[in-house]
Amino acid sequence: MPRIDVLTLFPRMLDGFLAESILGKGLQKDLLSVTVHDLRRWTTDKHRTADDRPFGGGAGMVMKPEPVFAAMEELQSEGCRRIYLTPDGAPFTSAVASALSRERHLILLSGHYEGIDQRIRERVIDLELSIGDYVLTNGTLAAAVVIDALCRFIPGVLGEENSLTHESFTGKLLDFPQYTRPAEFRGMSVPQVLLSGNHAEIEKWRAARALEKTRIVRPDLLK
Repeated sequence: MPRIDVLTLFPRMLDGFLAESILGKGLQKDLLSVTVHDLRRWTTDKHRTADDRPFGGGAGMVMKPEPVFAAMEELQSEGCRRIYLTPDGAPFTSAVASALSRERHLILLSGHYEGIDQRIRERVIDLELSIGDYVLTNGTLAAAVVIDALCRFIPGVLGEENSLTHESFTGKLLDFPQYTRPAEFRGMSVPQVLLSGNHAEIEKWRAARALEKTRIVRPDLLK
């Protein structure tokens, strides 16, 4: 069972997220384990100080190394992957999510303020990941995205295993259009091929629509 530890200054942000939907069911079935830790637990002063002003001046605050080092040293296990969520990390992709789902133990560090002390990145981080080219108020939401994406690759979490094979990015193309009942709605009809029962023609139609959408929306994927 994969074990995931999340280090954050805002642990309550993940309460509802971990209790709902597919992820919540996966946790109930013990298909994976997620434990959220308040990083301030490893501070040593009465004010529970986890950040300080940057050397050299500048706006904002920087997360201090002491609590992060202490937390990592207490939680890490042999062979675990220590991951820092940061806008300047490597892109988080479906392939990365799939690879991480096969790890035995992950520790996710959620950044905040102007970032973390560089010594943390150099000594106790194995991988830096970015979920996109934008900045969040803190990395807890990014940790949630990583957990949600990787949990879907864990056997048993998804109710229907085929759902992974027909999704955007899993097959390098964007997803094809989906329809459900009713077949007619406000003058809009479901494509006839989807009502035909001819599975070979349906797959051909879906492949063509996926290619068409990818060419229009994300042509870079076709390279």
